[in-house]
Amino acid sequence: MATIRDIANAAGVSAATVSRVLNHDTTMSVSLETKMRIFTIAEELEYIPMRSKNKENTAEEKRYTLAIADWYSSENLIEDPYYLALCSAIEKHCATLGINTCKILLVDGRYISSVDMELDGILAIGRFSFEEVDELAAISKDIVFIDSSPRESEYDSVSVNARLGITQALEYLVSMNHKDIAFLGGMVVGDNKEQAKDIRLDAYIAFMNKSGNYKYEYVYIGKRISYEEGLNGVRALLAKKIKMPDAILAANDMMAMGIIAGLKENGYSVPDDISVVGFNDLKNAKFAEPPLTTVHIPINFIAECAVEMMMSRIKKEYAYPRKIIVPTNLIERNSCRKK
Repeated sequence: MATIRDIANAAGVSAATVSRVLNHDTTMSVSLETKMRIFTIAEELEYIPMRSKNKENTAEEKRYTLAIADWYSSENLIEDPYYLALCSAIEKHCATLGINTCKILLVDGRYISSVDMELDGILAIGRFSFEEVDELAAISKDIVFIDSSPRESEYDSVSVNARLGITQALEYLVSMNHKDIAFLGGMVVGDNKEQAKDIRLDAYIAFMNKSGNYKYEYVYIGKRISYEEGLNGVRALLAKKIKMPDAILAANDMMAMGIIAGLKENGYSVPDDISVVGFNDLKNAKFAEPPLTTVHIPINFIAECAVEMMMSRIKKEYAYPRKIIVPTNLIERNSCRKK
């Protein structure tokens, strides 16, 4: 089991700094880059904090119960395990804090609690329609949304700065002397399950237009963001009979792996012929062939933020809803090569 000293050694900082960062000490002065490095290493080492409790007060302390609602079907979770990883991280963090968790289940098109008891709050992962938000609010008035931000005047939320992640990936590819960069993504929905334009695609177009290198033929948007659509995206590029790009940026890691497979089946080598970058940095990204360069989303940190916001909301520590935008960072592996 990883220790604070293990994290400190890997991050090149003191154990005291690691301890204060992991415990969200707001009185210390440390750069955002250092904080993100510490949280990333803690996540990679699967660090579990040991939180001592006052045994004399245990009997008097209320044990909270939070429900987790997610919007993805089991089939979707197999195609894209990102939301499954988020759910697992939340359950794990709640367990370390002594908080009970249960599930809000989608039954015959309606959200229903899996337990017959009063809940202290709901952690809602993903995108929910206005009607679904109302259904969740009928179960508990305290809700924190993760990866979406519906009704910002009413509910707390934690989201990822996807625009920053795309910019980081593109800046990295440009530094590797890549000019012709493709973007492969899929259809997405907005905060309330409405059809929407992907922020990642918007960020890609803005960046490439600014550099004067945007080419519409290098964009592929599939029906969804998946391994299969990664394969389809490569086939679509080849079918256009155009010069293949120097690099391909995928909307998520599963799609990136499909892209790598599609390139290989058509005689292209990654990264010798074409560089590939993913998005999410799921656990299997480092085991891809080649290991995938990708935009890292600090899932454990997101889980901690969401639970902390929920507990503050339950305890009425603030009056207005909060929205946290979590930054990303690029993880360099072996799927990119300098041109």
